[in-house]
Amino acid sequence: MKKRLLVVAPHPDDETLGAGGTIAKFSAQGDEVFVLMVSGHLPPLYSREDYEITVSEAHSAFDLLGVAKSEFLEIPATMIGDQPLHEVNGRISKIFNEFKPHIVFCPFPDRHIDHRLVFDSVMVATRPVGVGKDIEIVAAFETLSETHWNAPHIEPNFTPNWVVDITKHIDKKLDVLELYETETDGFPFPRSRDAVIALARVRGAASGFRAAEAYSLLRARE
Repeated sequence: MKKRLLVVAPHPDDETLGAGGTIAKFSAQGDEVFVLMVSGHLPPLYSREDYEITVSEAHSAFDLLGVAKSEFLEIPATMIGDQPLHEVNGRISKIFNEFKPHIVFCPFPDRHIDHRLVFDSVMVATRPVGVGKDIEIVAAFETLSETHWNAPHIEPNFTPNWVVDITKHIDKKLDVLELYETETDGFPFPRSRDAVIALARVRGAASGFRAAEAYSLLRARE
C-alpha cells in the first residue's frame, strides 16, 4: 500500500536538512509526499523579494526530492507566535484533514521559537481523533543549526529512537541542499555540506548504515 507522507517544516530548507533523504526515499518508492511550509523570510524582518527567492529555491528542491504537493502559509519568520493560536492550528489542521497523511514529520522543539510553535500545532493536528486516527507514525526531525543548541537538561534534548537508512539518497540530499544558496555556507557553518555529511554518517554508523536521518518517534501504530 502506498503511503501519504506529510512533512511540516517551519522554513524553507528545514525539510531538506531534517528529512531530505527520507523524502527522496519515500518518493522513489512511489509514496506521495506533501511539504507544508509554515513560515518564511517575510516583512517586516525581510523583504518580499527575499521571501520569493527562498520560495523559488524551495520549489527547485521539491522538484529534485520528488515532492508531489506543497503549500506555503506565508507567516513571517519568528512571528508565528503573534498569530492567534487557533488560527495557526486551524490552518495546519486543514492540510491534515485534506491530505489525510499516514506518516507525519515535524520539527523537534528546539532553540528556534518557530520550530517549537510548529511542533505544538502538529501535536494538536495529529491527535488520534478524526483523520488523526489513521496516522501511523508521527516523528520529529533534527535541524542542523538549531536542534543541537538547546540547553542540556533544561530544555528538551534530541535523543533519536528511530533512524531511516538514506544511504542511496544522501547524494540527492546534498544536491538539494546546494539549491538553497541563501540558506547555506561553508563549514563550520551548521547548514553546510560537510556538516550534513558528518551528521548523516554519525546517525548511520550508530545503526549500521552508511548514512541515515534520525528522528524522535512520537507515536507509532500498525
